[in-house]
Amino acid sequence: MQNILEFPEVLRLIEDRSAAFRAAIASAPDLDVQVPTCPDWTLRELVQHLGDGRRRQAAIVAAGPGAEPPARTDPKGAPTAPRDREALDAWLAESTELMLDAMREAGPDRGCWTWWGRSQAPETSGAVARHQIQEIAVHTYDVQLTQGAAQPLPTDVAVEGVDEFLTTVAATTVPWPFKPATIDLHTTEGRSWRLTLNADGVRCDDLAADAEPGDMVMRGAASELVLYFYERVPLDGLETTGDTEPMEQLADWDPNA
Repeated sequence: MQNILEFPEVLRLIEDRSAAFRAAIASAPDLDVQVPTCPDWTLRELVQHLGDGRRRQAAIVAAGPGAEPPARTDPKGAPTAPRDREALDAWLAESTELMLDAMREAGPDRGCWTWWGRSQAPETSGAVARHQIQEIAVHTYDVQLTQGAAQPLPTDVAVEGVDEFLTTVAATTVPWPFKPATIDLHTTEGRSWRLTLNADGVRCDDLAADAEPGDMVMRGAASELVLYFYERVPLDGLETTGDTEPMEQLADWDPNA
């Protein structure tokens, strides 16, 4: 695999997408409308999720390695996001900064609890930071879409996001329970990966330039691939050749069930 972004650049992208999320929320005329891509939530509830989630990640990173995430210290549970727009924006900004401060203090290589112990991603602050880019970026898309103004993910975020999803979310050492397969993914930005699905699990590698095509081949802009991974756009919006069944099985499979 090629090297991922350097840690300072990862933190910069978190700041960038967090600012974009806040800007999208600030321009929303009504925070009590439903989010089409998160139908159980209103925009206000999505804000609550994002702000509290960043504060929770700050505590997890600060706690260091552990078999379980640290318990919440506040007996009242998650802090409630303010209703006042100006206070809400400040609360979101503080939530992001608390997480970034914890990550800067820990550095990229310090261990911490994660939910992806069986993937190819390390259980470190750097890997958590890398995943946070995608969570914030996709939810920014959700807010924009709710207002009818959805924008593609920025190229640097999206290309990083394809690699991050494949190594953190898709990859696992749990044996693949279906017919073995290979899935090749190509971005219009020039990066390519191969997923190998077999009895050893699901493995992601950079695709060799001279490799024969896999059982399924997907092509699209990196933003389209990330939005497909997170179920924001359908598979038929991407260019595919070969047998699509392995990707459909992967999308439905829960290796921890």
